[in-house]
Amino acid sequence: MAEPGARQRTGVELGVGIGWRAELDLSIERMPGVDFLEVVAENVRPADLPESLRVLRTRGLPVVPHGVSLGVGGAEPPSPARLAHLAACAEALDAPLVSEHLAFVRGGGIEAGHLLPVPRTRESLRVITENVRRAQDALPVPLALENVAAIFGWPDDELTEAQFLAELVERTGVGLLIDVANLYTNQFNLGLSATDALDALPLEHLAYVHVAGGYEHHGIWHDTHTTSAPEPVLDLLTELCARATPPGVLLEWDDEYPSDAALGNELARIRAAMSAAGEPG
Repeated sequence: MAEPGARQRTGVELGVGIGWRAELDLSIERMPGVDFLEVVAENVRPADLPESLRVLRTRGLPVVPHGVSLGVGGAEPPSPARLAHLAACAEALDAPLVSEHLAFVRGGGIEAGHLLPVPRTRESLRVITENVRRAQDALPVPLALENVAAIFGWPDDELTEAQFLAELVERTGVGLLIDVANLYTNQFNLGLSATDALDALPLEHLAYVHVAGGYEHHGIWHDTHTTSAPEPVLDLLTELCARATPPGVLLEWDDEYPSDAALGNELARIRAAMSAAGEPG
């Protein structure tokens, strides 16, 4: 049975969306087929939201604040100031939920500068469970956590990432933001089966999904969010949709921004990959 934090659920129908960036504001405003948005919480001030976000909100588009620096995967409790900022973003945007990463980002006041994987041990699970509960208690809306693109694995891991997330969900009721591009990155670089992860994850707690592109360089896959999603990533989206119906799927694009037409084509590719899950094999 889930423990007290399980009171929070994220089952909000979102559709197909795109990550809002200031460089894409006009593109998104004029682009058809965008159902929801995600904005990096650290890039906005709740008291002075960008005009574009206000415009898009008046059109009825849900906006999800997406944190990148909370650090629930550390030994120290989440910063009250960072939690207050996420809460203020959620309130200012009338957000249906908040998302963050299951990641280690700092220790002893030193920033890692990267979203690092957490040690997947029983002791780590105990600490992170408490951190997640603190975050849930501080937020006015449900919380969803994202799997990260790992650049290494800890030698003393006792659980797979999927097992760790499943137990964390069982203990807290936290939602899942599954990044299929990150699953692909971990499969390419570390040999971790993405489909095995999908089979083990509690997808009934799925809040939404991330899709993004990257590139291979000298045998390493770099998850850059600067290019079209490769077919294997979209294939993983189809695999996920064959197992569960995601409430939302969101395209991330963070630099080297393409034309409106190219972004629209990416959304169409996402919809096609979702639809392919219902087609006969």
